[in-house]
Amino acid sequence: MPKITSLLEDRKGPFHTFEFFPPRTEAGLVNLLDRIQRLASAPLPSPLAVSVTWGAGGSTADKSLELAEHITKLGLEVILHLTCTNMPKEKVDQALEKCKSLGIRNILALRGDAPRSEEYSTDPNPQPDYFQHADDLVRYIRKNYEDYFSIGVAGYPTPHPDSESFESDLEYLKVKCDAGADFIVTQLFYDVQGFLDWVQVCREKGITQPIIPGIMPIQNFSSFRRLVNLTKCPVPESISSDLLPISSDDSSVKKYGAELATKMVKQILESGLVPGIHFCTLNLEKSVRTILENLNWTATPTVKLEKSPLVRHNRLIEDDQPITNGAIAINGHSTSNHNNQISELSISPSEASQLAQWGLQHHSLPPVPKKAAIQGAPSNSGQGQEDSWDEYPNGRFTDVRSPAYGEIDGWGSGLKITAAQALKEWGTPTTLSELSEFFTSYLKSSPQTPTTPFCDLPLSPESLTILPYLLELNSAKMNCWTVGSQPAVDAINSEDAIHGWGPRGGYVFQKSFVEFFVKPEEVRKLKEKVEKRGGGKISFYAGNKKGDFKTNTEEDTVNAVTWGVFPGQEIVQSTIIETESFLAWKEEAFDIWTEWSLLYPRHSPARKLLEGIASEWWLVSLIHHDYKDKEALWRFLLEE
Repeated sequence: MPKITSLLEDRKGPFHTFEFFPPRTEAGLVNLLDRIQRLASAPLPSPLAVSVTWGAGGSTADKSLELAEHITKLGLEVILHLTCTNMPKEKVDQALEKCKSLGIRNILALRGDAPRSEEYSTDPNPQPDYFQHADDLVRYIRKNYEDYFSIGVAGYPTPHPDSESFESDLEYLKVKCDAGADFIVTQLFYDVQGFLDWVQVCREKGITQPIIPGIMPIQNFSSFRRLVNLTKCPVPESISSDLLPISSDDSSVKKYGAELATKMVKQILESGLVPGIHFCTLNLEKSVRTILENLNWTATPTVKLEKSPLVRHNRLIEDDQPITNGAIAINGHSTSNHNNQISELSISPSEASQLAQWGLQHHSLPPVPKKAAIQGAPSNSGQGQEDSWDEYPNGRFTDVRSPAYGEIDGWGSGLKITAAQALKEWGTPTTLSELSEFFTSYLKSSPQTPTTPFCDLPLSPESLTILPYLLELNSAKMNCWTVGSQPAVDAINSEDAIHGWGPRGGYVFQKSFVEFFVKPEEVRKLKEKVEKRGGGKISFYAGNKKGDFKTNTEEDTVNAVTWGVFPGQEIVQSTIIETESFLAWKEEAFDIWTEWSLLYPRHSPARKLLEGIASEWWLVSLIHHDYKDKEALWRFLLEE
C-alpha cells in the first residue's frame, strides 16, 4: 500500500479522509464495513485513506487492528492511530509489526493519556514508561522502521488541555514534526478563521508538513455540547445562537450540522492553506454523505473496492446455479434484468450456513437488514440502502447493531476530564457514605460537584423530573448509585423542550428505567422482589466485573425503552436495552470505576475503596414496561 505522503504528491485536487472507531459489537462491525463501502463507492469519490482510532493505553488494540485489517481487504488505504503511554512497549511493537504484515504504511502517532508515575501505576512491580510523549513514538518508529511508515501527528488549533500556553503547544508541535512527522491531523474546531490564523502561525514557526483539518459534523445538540466541554474549543456566537432554537429537534440539528460543515470546508479549501479534509464520522454516515454531495464531490472513485468478507443477514437463499453473462441463472433462466435486485436480496446456501452458525455462536441480534438497492442503481452505490437507520439519537442506548453504539462524542470510554479537574470536583472518597454524599451532591447541582466519572455534564432537565426518587436511591441509607435513568413518557410532542427528540410534528414515548450500582447481597433481594412483586412488568439485568450475570428475561429479548412516531416515517426506536447492550455497557461502567481509582496512589484508602467497588459490586438495570403509570418503577423500588 502507498504512503500518505506519496498519495498527497500525486493528488491534483482536494481530498478527504474518514475516521472510524472500532465498534463495540460484532454486528456493529459488519454494518460499519458496509457503511464504509458505501461512503467510498460511486457516485461518491473514494477517500484518500481511512483512519482507525486506538484507545488510550491500548484498550482497543485488538479491535482496532481487526477493523484496520478488514478495511485493507476492502481495498482502501488505512491510517492507524497509535498511542504509546501506559502500556507495554511490546504492544507498540506488535501493532507496528501487524501493520507491516498487512501492508499498512501510515501511522498517526499519539501520546494518549498522560503517563502514570510509579506511585499511581496499576502494576505491583511497575516499570517506567518507555514512551513519555508522542515525539518519543515518532523517533522510535523512524529509528526502527526508517521510511517504511508515513507518520502523522496531532495538531491543536485550540491548545491541548495539558499545554501551558498557546506558544508552548505550538512549540511542542514543532518538536513532533522535527522528530520525523510527515503530516498533521488537527483536533476538531468550529472557528474557521481561528484555524486559518493558526495555520499561518505554524508556517511562520517553520512547520512545513501538510496540515489536514479535522471536521466533525454536529450530530445532535447534547453530543455537541459535551464535546465542546471536553475539548474546550471555542464556538462562534453565531453557531450557538443558531443551535439554541432547534436544540430539541434532532433532525434540524443534524441538517444544520451538515450545512455548517459544508460551509466550513468550502472556506477552508478556498484559503489554499490546506490540501484536504479529515472527517470525524462517529461511525455515522448520513452527515458526511450529505456534505460530500453538497460539495459536489461526486467523481467516479479511482479505487476498485472489494466486497466486505463478513456475511450479511436477512437475504433469500438462492440455488447454486451458474452465472450467465453476469446474470444470475434461476431455474435455468437468465434474470439479467433483475440482477441488481436479486443479488442484493439473496445469498448462496453456503453463505446461509455461515449465517446460521454466526447466530448460534453469538446468541445476539444479527446485523441490521438492508433494503434492496433502487432498481437501476449500482449495487454498492448506497442509493436506497439502509444508510441512516441509526442516525439519531446515538450513543450507548441505541441498537447494538449500530456501528455507533456506545459512542456519544468520539471521546471513547473512560474519564472525560483531566486528572487535576477530576480531583478537584470529585474529592477523595474513602467510605461508602462519602460516595453517597458525592453522588447526591451532583444530583442537587452543587457547584462543588458539576460532574461525576459517569457524567461530564450537569443533570439533564428530564432527570430533574424524577429527582426525588434519584436522591433517595443515592442516599447513604440505600447506597444505590445511579448512572442512568429516565421517566415514563406517554405521547409527548417531539418538540418538547424536556423530553422531545427527532423531527418536528411527532410524538415520543418512554418507559421508565434506572441503572445503579449495588452491593452483591442486594442483587438477590432485588431479583426476588421483581419475581414476587413485579407483576411481569419489570425487566431485570444485573452483572459484575467478574462476568456473573442475572436476568429475568428470555434469551434474545429486546426492550424498546424509547420510541417515536413521526410524520411520513416508520416508528423509530431510539433506545433499546437487551442483554448484549447491557453487557457491553457493564464492561465500560466497571472500567470507569477502575480509571477513577487510578487518580489516587496505590494502597491509599480511596484507591482501595474504588477498586473494591469495581471488583465486587454489581450493576443493575430495571425497566418498567407500563409507561402510562409514571410512578410505577419508583413505587416498586422505594416502597417497603
